[in-house]
Amino acid sequence: MNSKSPVRVFKFGGASVKDATAVKNVASILRRFAGEKIVVVVSAMGKTTNALEVIHEHRFHGQDYKSEVQALKSFHLNIAKELGLSEENQLKALYEQFEKFDEVLAGPCSKQFDMEYDQLVCHGELFSTALVHSFLHEEKISSYWLDVRQIIRTDNRFRDARINWQHSTANIGQVEQAFEKKDIVIVQGFIGSTSVGLSTTLGREGSDFTAAIMAYLLDAKDVTIWKDVPGMLNADPKWFKDTVKLDKISFREAIELAYYGASVIHPKTIKPLQNKNIPLYIKSFIHPESEGSVIQESMDHDHLVPSYIFKANQVLISITPKDFSFIVEDNLKEIFDLLSQLGIRISLMENSAISFSICTDKDPYKLEHLFEALRHSYQVRYNEELTLITVRHWDDKTLQMLTAGKEVLLEQRSRQTVRMVVR
Repeated sequence: MNSKSPVRVFKFGGASVKDATAVKNVASILRRFAGEKIVVVVSAMGKTTNALEVIHEHRFHGQDYKSEVQALKSFHLNIAKELGLSEENQLKALYEQFEKFDEVLAGPCSKQFDMEYDQLVCHGELFSTALVHSFLHEEKISSYWLDVRQIIRTDNRFRDARINWQHSTANIGQVEQAFEKKDIVIVQGFIGSTSVGLSTTLGREGSDFTAAIMAYLLDAKDVTIWKDVPGMLNADPKWFKDTVKLDKISFREAIELAYYGASVIHPKTIKPLQNKNIPLYIKSFIHPESEGSVIQESMDHDHLVPSYIFKANQVLISITPKDFSFIVEDNLKEIFDLLSQLGIRISLMENSAISFSICTDKDPYKLEHLFEALRHSYQVRYNEELTLITVRHWDDKTLQMLTAGKEVLLEQRSRQTVRMVVR
């Protein structure tokens, strides 16, 4: 499609399709944009991804998971029933996805944990889009269902796949052809596929990234992420009552906030949009008529309000050579190679003469392997149940408020950003 195409991209996350009422609300929002060409990216419903992770864990370790599978199917069928979808033809698309899911479960399970994870967990989005598409059809809302794995090509870095932009661009014609038939094209968030057809995932909460990928490939007019908050806030309302909506911020500021853990957008979302100057709107699916926030090129508004981000369930790890030698480049290379192999992301790092410290998410499976690999040459100590606080455009009053009653274990400051590991 020609620049700028009239296509818009909407993303609806798990909370916006968590039950029948939520799905009906999605339909009502789409009616507001009747006649427009829209790619609708849909996440798994509610806590489906969590349920699939449990099934994967049980299957991988040879444990029984039949009751979890039945509960997951019943969850989706109950939503279908509440939506008035009960006839065989209305449920055909959902049952087709159930069958494909059962085929994966019945197949052999390799010893590759992350690869097997992606083959199972991808079905959450396939279930949800099949159900949403069926409901829109019954509501006489013109839509076309596409398997996004036919479009988004990735490498085989399972659970955190990298996009093959060249091959994905070559595949986007499928969406353009779909728009010749329907106004709305429904695709799945979070997932892609390798060159040999294995499913991949883009990282938790990766549906935002999917929306950005589709917008980039189509040179879209804009992207809207529909959330249960009024827009981009300066803090997580789960932690703070007196949050402030950021009406307008730059791509650069959004990348910083997302990198530090702002939950409203996935960290990888911004760059594809910035590359083509495609604005990103954060709007409320509860109050769709409200303006929300916009992320765009200008940096004029970035400094107006301090923003703070809390990342809970963090682990602070200190790594010291057993021979009490200096931490030098060879040590760091060995440590970073291990972190890369295990897919461990560093939230914060600091080194002294004989010690290298990192703050990361608590992932017992990955950390167990890291500690085992390090212990031959290093003394490893760690603290758990910590919180990483990041403050953008900080002032002393904000820092005092955020650290009141807390012990600061590690702190880093720059002119615009303060980061603290606390307990």
